[in-house]
Amino acid sequence: MTIICTATESLDPAKAIHDFTIPATRPWSHVVKRGQILRIVDLEGCQAVDTLFYNAADFSERYSAQDTLLTQKSAYVGKGTRLISNEGRVMLSVVADTSGRHDTSAGACSCEANTVRFGHHTRYMHACRENFVVEVTKWGMTKRDVVPNINFFMNVPIESDGRLAIVDGISAPGDHVDMVAEMDVLCVISNCPQVNNPCNGFDPTPVRVLIWDGEAV
Repeated sequence: MTIICTATESLDPAKAIHDFTIPATRPWSHVVKRGQILRIVDLEGCQAVDTLFYNAADFSERYSAQDTLLTQKSAYVGKGTRLISNEGRVMLSVVADTSGRHDTSAGACSCEANTVRFGHHTRYMHACRENFVVEVTKWGMTKRDVVPNINFFMNVPIESDGRLAIVDGISAPGDHVDMVAEMDVLCVISNCPQVNNPCNGFDPTPVRVLIWDGEAV
């Protein structure tokens, strides 16, 4: 059953049970329990936030970009989107969004992809896939458990020929997205270190994550 959540605009950061600023280029993870509200804040604007979700009780159930897109019949994530697992269950529901554009098709940058797209000199640059691998190992998983992710605040329009284009972000400083957990989930974030395309305005910056208990609304 989907949890009904009222407007979250009045949430008080001082009442958050978890409040952490993820430094530029770094990973983070935390369990969000059913009914709790997760907020991701783009502190300085135009910062891609690569995000994965796993069922906290069974990591083999995890976010499915394909099922989410199919269920929503939309190419993007936004207010009202239900984030669907590979088991066809709702993991979280997006209940507020001040940015208006979140990608879940372009995936995460990697050292290999950087080399192909931007040249061999970028091969040793840190990337989101490496962040994800580092973070999921803390929970007993491996790189095989890193699946296609959501890119919060990343602007990836679909061109007329069907290709994806990574262009300047549209998120402003302080923009945020709120999600209510429909099951206990492990949230894993890579605060994207990419400097070769405009997803971060060529300048990675910190983001903030807050978690509230449901009764805080």
